[in-house]
Amino acid sequence: MDFSYPADVEAFRTEVQEFLTEHVTDAVLEEVDTGTVHSDDLHKAMAAKGWLSGAVPTELGGGGMSPLKMSVLIEELQLFRAPIDAMGVAIGMASIILELGNDFLKGEVVPRLLSGDALGAFGYSEPESGSDVAAAQTKAVRDGDEWVINGQKMWTTMAHVADYVILLTRTNPDVPKHKGLTFFIVPLDSPGIEIQPVWTMGYERSNATFYDEVRLDDKWRLGDVDGGWNVMKTALKFERGIAGGQFYSPPLIDATIDWATDAPAPDGGAMIDDPGLRESLVRAMIDVEVCRCFAQKTAYLADTGAPFGVEGSMTKLFASETFKKHSHWFMDAMGPDGLVKRVEGDGPHVAFVEETFRHAPVTTIYGGTSEINRNMVAEAHLGLPRARR
Repeated sequence: MDFSYPADVEAFRTEVQEFLTEHVTDAVLEEVDTGTVHSDDLHKAMAAKGWLSGAVPTELGGGGMSPLKMSVLIEELQLFRAPIDAMGVAIGMASIILELGNDFLKGEVVPRLLSGDALGAFGYSEPESGSDVAAAQTKAVRDGDEWVINGQKMWTTMAHVADYVILLTRTNPDVPKHKGLTFFIVPLDSPGIEIQPVWTMGYERSNATFYDEVRLDDKWRLGDVDGGWNVMKTALKFERGIAGGQFYSPPLIDATIDWATDAPAPDGGAMIDDPGLRESLVRAMIDVEVCRCFAQKTAYLADTGAPFGVEGSMTKLFASETFKKHSHWFMDAMGPDGLVKRVEGDGPHVAFVEETFRHAPVTTIYGGTSEINRNMVAEAHLGLPRARR
């Protein structure tokens, strides 16, 4: 089997590596200390390279970057620990609007997102429903040519720096829950919106967002009234399409090797010579290669136009669960050294393993929880029946 990429894709990888070497500096990595995994300078530099618009499908008016190149781009961004929370949202939101939005949204919002001049956020989850987005209770009531929105969203990451939120609302409470939903693109400077920080046990800031009599012209509606579930399916399609490979663990492995090279072992010598730690490092490296194969298969299927949703779920599930496992292994191996937290004045590489240990569980939640991805693999790949309740 030939696992190599075409020459033009490898040339693109080199271009990406050179770009990231220049732009992902220690100063950029330190911006993540604020809890916001985003850098304006890096985001706008990627937009200037055409990587945001390039990721939008050609048939929607984008650059049509191939799935193989997109996979390589995401892989290298993750290997460099680049703060890119805004990237996927901008590409996904622009693609959804271009496929389902009206002329106003296409002209007003999309150019700002793809140029890097505006940022977006996803407003799906609510405090009482979590991953069951169809149970959304945030209400939108029509009032002439306007809509009045009231409700609350949870885990609206990036809302405190974003310009727009793609908001899921309930417009009809008298039909089955999947059929009474409507989406809007909501400017976050609209009167009646309150944003409160929600700090995760990792280093990220998410947000709770509150909507109190927010009035919105009908031109901000995305898709048909009560047709929100079709919009959601489109959103999930684009989310999986830009997810690419999930290479969480390599920076953690590198940080552990750096520590072990100098850390003294209890019986003399350095920890890097400890057989137990060496076995854990090798097993983690094997997991990374398995994940790379998953990602390559997903990108290959997408490149050939074949369905790739199940493979995307496999990739995300395997990557996040092994990442959590690796963080436990290396925290245990480091002992007291693994509990050291970064303090003001430390560089971005200090206490990286401790931060990763707190962050790793979050990766099993966002982008589809492990439970949801297991269900998708079980039903669509293994052919198992849906559970009856």
